Amino acid sequence: MTGTAWIDESGLLDGPVLLTNTHSVGTVRDAAIAWRAKHGPPDAEGYYWSLPVVGETWDGELNDINGFHVKPDNVFRAIEAAKTGPVTEGNVGGGTGSICFEFKGGIGTSSRKLPAKRGGFTVGALVQCNCGRRPQLSIAGVPVGRLIPEQRAYGEEADETGSILIVIGTDAPLLPHQLKRVARRAAMGLARLGSVSGNGSGDLFVVFSTTDPSWDAAKRRFTTSYLSNDDLDPVFEATVQATEEAIVNALVAAETMTGIDGKTVIALPHDRLRKALEKFGKLAP
Repeated sequence: MTGTAWIDESGLLDGPVLLTNTHSVGTVRDAAIAWRAKHGPPDAEGYYWSLPVVGETWDGELNDINGFHVKPDNVFRAIEAAKTGPVTEGNVGGGTGSICFEFKGGIGTSSRKLPAKRGGFTVGALVQCNCGRRPQLSIAGVPVGRLIPEQRAYGEEADETGSILIVIGTDAPLLPHQLKRVARRAAMGLARLGSVSGNGSGDLFVVFSTTDPSWDAAKRRFTTSYLSNDDLDPVFEATVQATEEAIVNALVAAETMTGIDGKTVIALPHDRLRKALEKFGKLAP
């Protein structure tokens, strides 16, 4: 994931977070800088300076990854089409070729809103899930992957080599070190589905707050308010829940796909999922 060294140094995220496949990171990063130089003014000293955040997962099972099909124009259109409202899930964007728990994966999103007495803040999660092995998959505590064992994407002896990108955004006022704590909780949402983040798994998280500090030009300093550490538990819980549900939503929204070399990866069958949840008393009436 590019640009993270500056986030660690400064505590600031400047610009969009872009998700793609492993071999397109350079193209997407360079295109984001080009878009910024074309559409934005230079800084106060006359310089254009940008370190875009670009994350990746390897989708070479379904995608002709060495065909380098992601072009700068794709990045320009993605940035310019960004808007508020519902997020398209499943086989879209960087998640088009994703495989998750050996079902078709992709993009998923979810959010939680804290009670008013806890500040009423919102925590949102967006994932690009390309990780996990079928026997690991557990939804609502139900061993769904073991109950649907057929048509696995990989061999039974295959190691965990997939990855997941998790982006968490919140309007809760948090300091950089607190956001790092939130990022670690995203891993718990992934673990609740059964993932063990194996040796070959590149699981990458980035978390940001939309609360901006106030700049006092006379004193040349920023001022801000932030939650106490004692008030972070609801944010942690919301992060875990939203991450877990976003991955499930990606699985549910994804569709069966046949990709490069005729390889087919099936989507999570909704009817089988419902029967599994019903069997264990986890399906709401």
